[in-house]
Amino acid sequence: MAVVKLQLFFNFVALTTKLTINSVTFGGISTKYMDRTEGFGVYIDRTLKKVQSTFLQVFAENSIDLTIEQWVILQRVHLEGKDASQADIAKSNFRNRATTSRVISGLCKKGLLRKSRFRDDQKRFKLVMTEEGTNLMKEVMPFIKNLRKASTLGITEEEFEIFYKVLDQLWENFDQYEGRS
Repeated sequence: MAVVKLQLFFNFVALTTKLTINSVTFGGISTKYMDRTEGFGVYIDRTLKKVQSTFLQVFAENSIDLTIEQWVILQRVHLEGKDASQADIAKSNFRNRATTSRVISGLCKKGLLRKSRFRDDQKRFKLVMTEEGTNLMKEVMPFIKNLRKASTLGITEEEFEIFYKVLDQLWENFDQYEGRS
């Protein structure tokens, strides 16, 4: 059943995106191929924007004064605990250091995080969640869990694993492509 649903999804994507027959020549031999990937970035972007707007809507409805970027960083600091460093948070969220620093400064101004140096490494910033930050995490988590649960309705664990696998493979393919001249 899960495979059938996934196939229906891929058929839908194929039918709603432009299906192009291209020709490519390798070593003097011309080969035709179908490009079913044209436009998949639009679907990824559309979904990301819907996720972000839904999170912001829930935050606003519940008087939670956080942006998506702030929530992501606050959650990462919470998950990393006493070992949370600014550099590691930037890497784990695929953000540059300047953006991460700006968001962390905002969280510090709100009194949700405190920034200091590690005792054994004065070059790295250590991030510590304040009591106010911990209380906000406790307040926000039920909403986050509800959103996550709602987001996977009608999707089996197997389908979700395939989804992650496809996203990882797309990332890997583009990561390898960036290294080419």
